[in-house]
Amino acid sequence: ALRRLRRRTEARDRLHSALEAFDSFGAPHCADQARTELRALGTPAGAARPGPGAPAGRLTAQQLLVARMAAEGATNREIAARLALSPRTIDHHLRGVFTRLGIRSRIELVRIVAETDENDESEAG
Repeated sequence: ALRRLRRRTEARDRLHSALEAFDSFGAPHCADQARTELRALGTPAGAARPGPGAPAGRLTAQQLLVARMAAEGATNREIAARLALSPRTIDHHLRGVFTRLGIRSRIELVRIVAETDENDESEAG
């Protein structure tokens, strides 16, 4: 219902919670239904819920590098020039980043990268 009301972020969060509960209680039919709804939202069935410290573990090394540069404010063209890649390749990497992290904008990317960096600093210090 939330998806049909275009409340996608709330729907995604609730579906992830439901999926975790269904998996832990051993309710495979319900878990499959939650996965189907997540896919309808554009979230891969196996994608975990975004959380602090999680992005680095879900991204390839290249995606992580591109994500950090984008979060620092670099445009696709600037990132492409720095990495000697095409802007289309950078766009492809960012689409993968957005999908894996369950986000839809660079603003959300900046927030997640900042949270990850804060957690890394607190664990190191």
